[in-house]
Amino acid sequence: MTRNHTYATVVTWTGDKGSGTTGYRDYARDHELSADGPATILGSSDPAFRGDPSRWNPEQLLVGSLSQCHMLWYLHLCSVNGVVVTAYVDRATGTMAAGAEGGRFTEVVLRPEVTVAAPEMAVKAAALHADAHKACFIAASVNFPVRHEPEVRAAT
Repeated sequence: MTRNHTYATVVTWTGDKGSGTTGYRDYARDHELSADGPATILGSSDPAFRGDPSRWNPEQLLVGSLSQCHMLWYLHLCSVNGVVVTAYVDRATGTMAAGAEGGRFTEVVLRPEVTVAAPEMAVKAAALHADAHKACFIAASVNFPVRHEPEVRAAT
């Protein structure tokens, strides 16, 4: 049985400088991303496209979504497979190629650094990244490779 899940968000443009979009340089790319419940995210475009570098841009949010999805599945799989994770940090990067016809992501690389409670858990902990990748709904939904380069170490 398939269950459908719906995710509703609201994006509100806040970048009108008084003359709307009369010219490419006449408006800010500032906006707010909101949904019922969580705090509002302040967004803009990438600074390369006249965006505000102090705000989140859609490209960062996409990379972050992939990283979050992988982590959440990974932690779940560790918990049900007897692997005790005591720390997790991912320094993910995404690459986008932009050309005359627009841009597209060419890959995202996840680089999770995982600490497990005991050395004998390290091999299983490393292997579970492949399973987390297969389970991640976001990774299954994109049309570019999402690679992972995990590092697993035991707590000292």
